[in-house]
Amino acid sequence: MREWSGKRYWMVGASEGLGLALARLVSGAGAEVILSARHEPRLSEAMATMPGRATILPCDVTDAGSVRAAAAAAGQVDGVVVTAGAYWPMRAQDWDSPRVIEMAEVNLTGTLRVVGAVLPAMVARNAGHVVLTGALAGYRGRPGSIGHAATKAAVMALAEAMHADLRGTGVTVQLACPGPIRTRLSERNDFAMPFLMTAEQAAQEMFELMCTDQFRKAFPMLPSWLVRAGQLLPDWAWFGMARR
Repeated sequence: MREWSGKRYWMVGASEGLGLALARLVSGAGAEVILSARHEPRLSEAMATMPGRATILPCDVTDAGSVRAAAAAAGQVDGVVVTAGAYWPMRAQDWDSPRVIEMAEVNLTGTLRVVGAVLPAMVARNAGHVVLTGALAGYRGRPGSIGHAATKAAVMALAEAMHADLRGTGVTVQLACPGPIRTRLSERNDFAMPFLMTAEQAAQEMFELMCTDQFRKAFPMLPSWLVRAGQLLPDWAWFGMARR
C-alpha cells in the first residue's frame, strides 16, 4: 500500500473528467495536490471540491515554456499524474490535420514535456512516482481512431520503456489504460459504447492501480481482455473483426 500522507502530487489535466475525479481521490487519501490544466476558472472550481490541501497551477502542455514554468513553480513533487488529453473520432478518409496534430501535441508531446520536466530530478534523488494514461484503443488500430489510437499507443510504449529502465530503482512508473469514459470528449462519438464508464468509476480503477506496485492496469475487465487477446490475432482476423 502506498503512503499518501505528506506527499505532493502534480495532477496534470485535473480541471474536469478523469483527472478531476482522480485528484479528489488522491487528495482524500492525504496527499497535497497541485492541479494543472489550461483553463484557470475550471481549476479554481476544481480546487474548491478537493477534500484536502490543494493549489492550482495553470499550464498548457502544448507550450514547452508553460510546462517548464509550471514545473518550476510546483517545485519538488513526489509524484506526477498525466491525464491531459485531446480526442476527436476520425477516419483516415476524413483526415483533419489540425485535429490530428492537436491530439499528438496534447496526448503525446504534452506528456513528454511534463515527464521531461520532473523525471530528471526524480532520478537524481532516486525517488518518485510517474503515472501515465494510455487507452484500450492503443493496443491495436481500429476504424475511426486516427490520432487517438496512435498517440495513446505511443504513450503506452513510452511508459513501458520508462518502466524497463527504472524498475528496481526508487522511481515507480505506472500505466493506466481505460476504455471509453463519459466526458465532454466522448460525447463526440456517434457509435455505441457498451462499456462506457463514468469519470468516477475510471478514477477509482486508476487510483487502485496507484496504490499498488503493479505496472499496468487495463479496464474495464471484459473489454480489456478482448482487446489484449486481439494482439494475438493475425492481422486478417483482427481487421475483419474490427470492421464489423
